[in-house]
Amino acid sequence: MRTLRIAMAQINPTVGDIAGNVRAIKSWIKEARRAKADVVAFPELAVTGYPPEDLLLKPRFVEDNRRALDEIAKECKDIVAVVGYVGQGAHGHAKAQPAAGQHELSNAAAIVTERRVLATYRKWRLPNYGVFDERRYFHPGRMLALVTLRGVTMAVNICEDIWVPDGPTPAQAAAGAEVIVNINASPFHIAKGRSREQLLATRARENGVIVTYTNTVGGQDELVFDGNSLILDQSGEIIARGKAFQEDLIVADLAVDAVSRGRMAPGRRKSLTGRSASSIQRVAVSLPARAGKGTKAIPPLETPPGELDEVYRALVLGVQDYVRKNGFRKAVIGLSGGVDSALTAAIAVDALGAANVLGLFMPSPYTSKESGEDVADLSRRLGIDYQTIAITPTFEAYRQSLAPAFGGRPADTTEENLQARIRGNILMAFSNKFGHLVLTTGNKSEMSVGYATLYGDMAGGFAVIKDVPKTMVYELTALRNRLGTAAVIPKRTIERAPTAELRPNQKDEDSLPPYPLLDPILKAYVEEDRSLDEIVAMGFERTVVAKVMGMVDRSEYKRRQAPIGIKITHRAFGKDRRMPITNGYR
Repeated sequence: MRTLRIAMAQINPTVGDIAGNVRAIKSWIKEARRAKADVVAFPELAVTGYPPEDLLLKPRFVEDNRRALDEIAKECKDIVAVVGYVGQGAHGHAKAQPAAGQHELSNAAAIVTERRVLATYRKWRLPNYGVFDERRYFHPGRMLALVTLRGVTMAVNICEDIWVPDGPTPAQAAAGAEVIVNINASPFHIAKGRSREQLLATRARENGVIVTYTNTVGGQDELVFDGNSLILDQSGEIIARGKAFQEDLIVADLAVDAVSRGRMAPGRRKSLTGRSASSIQRVAVSLPARAGKGTKAIPPLETPPGELDEVYRALVLGVQDYVRKNGFRKAVIGLSGGVDSALTAAIAVDALGAANVLGLFMPSPYTSKESGEDVADLSRRLGIDYQTIAITPTFEAYRQSLAPAFGGRPADTTEENLQARIRGNILMAFSNKFGHLVLTTGNKSEMSVGYATLYGDMAGGFAVIKDVPKTMVYELTALRNRLGTAAVIPKRTIERAPTAELRPNQKDEDSLPPYPLLDPILKAYVEEDRSLDEIVAMGFERTVVAKVMGMVDRSEYKRRQAPIGIKITHRAFGKDRRMPITNGYR
């Protein structure tokens, strides 16, 4: 019986840290060799991290990436490694000084063995939607590389190549590939894992191939990669699933004879032989006999997390990696006694540890006694230090200084925003003095309609729940309180009516529709691009919808100046949604 032992190295690279990424790749190659794997697959652009963006415009960066691949190749003996890197030139691996016409970059996979690069595959389908911008940097490939080892024919493709039915997979299967090694940097959003599994099952089944899907893991700016690497057999059944939001090495013996038997079925052989590619590079690899043949590598089949759980884990990993990869150790958060700052603090503690999170409570003349009590209760439950710095003296000084210029005009949002901006100044002062990263606490509902103060509560370095609607904030809070042995977010914090406490008896609903009404309108307009009439047809009042749409449109200038935050929905503000600020279209 023909078997191929594959290891999928689900690693967490850092964009631009080529030396660190190389060390990790070499370490995982050793782990795969110890597991007696024939092949070890690494994620898309594992050498550079994904996405490298305009680092790709630096010739030195591309050259360092090429040298790194040579260093990795030296580690590859008695095993085949599939490594994502930046290719250059027609064959993806140009010399140090590329000749004319060989400057084209490609999103490439190197097939490495016996201390040399045996073949290179260049990604065919370059995504250019949502957060992806690969056509800005890369040229598509059209060559196929097929590798034969242990009597098994294997082909490699990259991420988007397998998402489309007319990608290289049919041509690879027609050319004889029995196993498709697909390497990825597929970022997380809600429900993407389920659609990913369905698509891969379709691709495996329609082409009669085993599909191995190696995904990266970790946070990169606003993106979080969830891992969840997969192996699907030729019938589309999932036979292995890696861990979610963790590094992992998934080792499995692939029973390839079943692929051959399936292709002998009536009609199957004819359907495959009708497809071809422009050119095919075929290489054969001879590996030494695998010791311990009688021991079968049984792959793990991890249970995927539920929808809310995966969102919470994505937020924790996003904070953890943003802080770690950018050289911070501690975070500071403005605690108001409200649910948004409480959830942000809980996520920060789970990501960084309680000792690395500082809370600042900054009461104003309108801050309630209950808010102070809830901040103290939250801090005790989370085990974090917090300090109280009253802003009333500073606020009064501002008002006195501005009174002559304001000429007796009545108080309005100007005075409300002054309070928020004083708090922003204090948080940034702590950041400057102690080197802490300021985590902002605004949610997606507020950011959508501009219910936030520029240079005030929007001031900071990283917006943890920027893409989390307010209604989901409550759901995540309830989820977090179910974890562990005791609730960490006080009950009163959850049950109190949302308020900014910037004027007497203020409530969010004084300015906004109730969140259970607001959030579905925002989803329809922001994430689904529905028109006024379409949203009204969903059952909402026209005047309410028109008001919400106007607030969203007028707030684009604020969002453009906000810190980046973690993407968890299908369409987040930022790279996903790029609206002009100066915009006359309504």
